[in-house]
Amino acid sequence: MSSPTPSAMPTLADVRDEYDFLDPDDRYRLLIDLGRALEPMPDALKTEATLVRGCSASVWVYPTARDNGTLHFLADSNAAITKGIIALVLLTVQDQPAAAITATDIPGELAPFELGKQLSSNRTQGIPNMIALIRDSAARLRG
Repeated sequence: MSSPTPSAMPTLADVRDEYDFLDPDDRYRLLIDLGRALEPMPDALKTEATLVRGCSASVWVYPTARDNGTLHFLADSNAAITKGIIALVLLTVQDQPAAAITATDIPGELAPFELGKQLSSNRTQGIPNMIALIRDSAARLRG
Protein backbone atom coordinates (compact mmCIF):
# COMPACT_ATOMS: atom_id res chain seq x y z
CA MET A 1 0.00 0.00 0.00
CA SER A 2 1.41 3.38 -0.93
CA SER A 3 1.63 6.09 1.67
CA PRO A 4 -0.58 9.12 1.11
CA THR A 5 0.93 12.44 0.12
CA PRO A 6 0.84 15.19 2.75
CA SER A 7 -2.19 16.85 1.17
CA ALA A 8 -3.79 13.64 -0.10
CA MET A 9 -6.93 14.31 -2.07
CA PRO A 10 -9.84 11.89 -1.85
CA THR A 11 -10.65 9.70 -4.83
CA LEU A 12 -13.34 10.76 -7.26
CA ALA A 13 -15.45 7.78 -6.12
CA ASP A 14 -15.16 8.88 -2.47
CA VAL A 15 -16.25 12.40 -3.35
CA ARG A 16 -19.14 11.11 -5.47
CA ASP A 17 -20.37 8.87 -2.62
CA GLU A 18 -20.40 11.82 -0.24
CA TYR A 19 -21.84 14.24 -2.82
CA ASP A 20 -24.81 11.96 -3.54
CA PHE A 21 -26.04 12.26 0.04
CA LEU A 22 -25.71 16.03 0.37
CA ASP A 23 -28.26 18.77 -0.13
CA PRO A 24 -27.35 21.60 -2.57
CA ASP A 25 -25.84 23.89 0.10
CA ASP A 26 -23.65 21.12 1.45
CA ARG A 27 -22.59 20.24 -2.10
CA TYR A 28 -21.32 23.81 -2.47
CA ARG A 29 -19.40 23.43 0.78
CA LEU A 30 -17.91 20.13 -0.39
CA LEU A 31 -16.69 21.77 -3.61
CA ILE A 32 -15.23 24.68 -1.66
CA ASP A 33 -13.44 22.24 0.67
CA LEU A 34 -12.02 20.35 -2.33
CA GLY A 35 -10.71 23.63 -3.71
CA ARG A 36 -9.12 24.52 -0.38
CA ALA A 37 -7.36 21.15 -0.34
CA LEU A 38 -5.65 21.77 -3.69
CA GLU A 39 -1.89 21.96 -3.58
CA PRO A 40 -0.95 25.67 -3.53
CA MET A 41 -0.04 27.12 -6.91
CA PRO A 42 2.78 29.68 -6.79
CA ASP A 43 1.71 33.11 -8.03
CA ALA A 44 4.62 33.06 -10.50
CA LEU A 45 2.83 30.28 -12.42
CA LYS A 46 -0.39 32.29 -12.76
CA THR A 47 0.33 33.75 -16.17
CA GLU A 48 -1.47 34.31 -19.45
CA ALA A 49 -0.03 30.99 -20.64
CA THR A 50 -1.64 29.04 -17.78
CA LEU A 51 -4.93 30.97 -17.74
CA VAL A 52 -7.94 28.95 -18.87
CA ARG A 53 -9.95 30.93 -21.42
CA GLY A 54 -13.73 31.19 -21.28
CA CYS A 55 -14.16 30.90 -17.53
CA SER A 56 -16.21 33.52 -15.70
CA ALA A 57 -13.62 33.39 -12.90
CA SER A 58 -9.87 33.35 -13.36
CA VAL A 59 -8.59 29.77 -13.53
CA TRP A 60 -4.98 28.71 -13.96
CA VAL A 61 -3.77 25.20 -14.71
CA TYR A 62 -0.07 24.31 -14.86
CA PRO A 63 1.01 20.80 -15.91
CA THR A 64 4.33 19.25 -14.94
CA ALA A 65 5.77 16.00 -16.23
CA ARG A 66 7.13 13.77 -13.51
CA ASP A 67 10.15 11.50 -13.86
CA ASN A 68 7.88 8.45 -13.57
CA GLY A 69 6.01 9.46 -16.75
CA THR A 70 2.95 10.90 -15.03
CA LEU A 71 1.55 14.41 -15.17
CA HIS A 72 0.93 16.47 -12.09
CA PHE A 73 -1.25 19.57 -12.31
CA LEU A 74 -1.19 22.67 -10.19
CA ALA A 75 -4.35 24.74 -10.40
CA ASP A 76 -6.00 27.72 -8.77
CA SER A 77 -8.93 30.07 -9.17
CA ASN A 78 -9.95 33.37 -7.67
CA ALA A 79 -13.45 31.96 -6.99
CA ALA A 80 -13.99 29.30 -4.30
CA ILE A 81 -16.64 27.25 -6.14
CA THR A 82 -14.66 27.34 -9.38
CA LYS A 83 -11.55 26.23 -7.51
CA GLY A 84 -13.59 23.29 -6.21
CA ILE A 85 -14.72 22.42 -9.73
CA ILE A 86 -11.15 22.36 -11.01
CA ALA A 87 -10.20 20.19 -8.01
CA LEU A 88 -12.96 17.78 -9.05
CA VAL A 89 -11.70 17.79 -12.65
CA LEU A 90 -8.15 17.12 -11.45
CA LEU A 91 -9.30 14.11 -9.41
CA THR A 92 -10.02 12.40 -12.74
CA VAL A 93 -6.47 12.84 -14.10
CA GLN A 94 -3.99 13.82 -11.39
CA ASP A 95 -0.69 11.90 -11.44
CA GLN A 96 -1.71 9.69 -14.38
CA PRO A 97 0.40 8.91 -17.48
CA ALA A 98 -0.27 11.28 -20.40
CA ALA A 99 -1.75 8.45 -22.49
CA ALA A 100 -4.22 7.60 -19.72
CA ILE A 101 -5.22 11.26 -19.40
CA THR A 102 -5.92 11.64 -23.12
CA ALA A 103 -7.97 8.42 -22.98
CA THR A 104 -10.00 9.45 -19.91
CA ASP A 105 -13.60 10.49 -20.52
CA ILE A 106 -13.40 13.42 -18.13
CA PRO A 107 -16.95 14.70 -18.87
CA GLY A 108 -18.22 11.15 -18.34
CA GLU A 109 -16.39 10.91 -15.02
CA LEU A 110 -17.97 14.21 -13.93
CA ALA A 111 -21.48 13.40 -15.22
CA PRO A 112 -22.74 11.81 -11.96
CA PHE A 113 -22.11 15.11 -10.19
CA GLU A 114 -24.66 16.84 -12.48
CA LEU A 115 -22.76 20.10 -12.13
CA GLY A 116 -24.95 21.73 -14.78
CA LYS A 117 -27.99 21.17 -12.55
CA GLN A 118 -26.23 22.09 -9.30
CA LEU A 119 -24.44 25.24 -10.40
CA SER A 120 -25.23 28.27 -12.51
CA SER A 121 -24.20 28.14 -16.16
CA ASN A 122 -21.56 30.83 -15.67
CA ARG A 123 -19.90 28.57 -13.04
CA THR A 124 -19.78 25.58 -15.39
CA GLN A 125 -19.13 27.26 -18.77
CA GLY A 126 -15.37 27.00 -18.38
CA ILE A 127 -15.28 23.26 -17.57
CA PRO A 128 -14.87 22.19 -21.22
CA ASN A 129 -11.98 24.66 -21.55
CA MET A 130 -10.33 23.30 -18.38
CA ILE A 131 -10.67 19.78 -19.78
CA ALA A 132 -9.31 20.87 -23.17
CA LEU A 133 -6.26 22.48 -21.57
CA ILE A 134 -5.57 19.32 -19.53
CA ARG A 135 -5.96 17.07 -22.59
CA ASP A 136 -3.82 19.36 -24.77
CA SER A 137 -1.10 19.37 -22.09
CA ALA A 138 -1.18 15.58 -21.91
CA ALA A 139 -1.10 15.20 -25.70
CA ARG A 140 1.82 17.64 -25.96
CA LEU A 141 3.81 15.99 -23.17
CA ARG A 142 3.05 12.53 -24.53
CA GLY A 143 4.75 13.56 -27.73
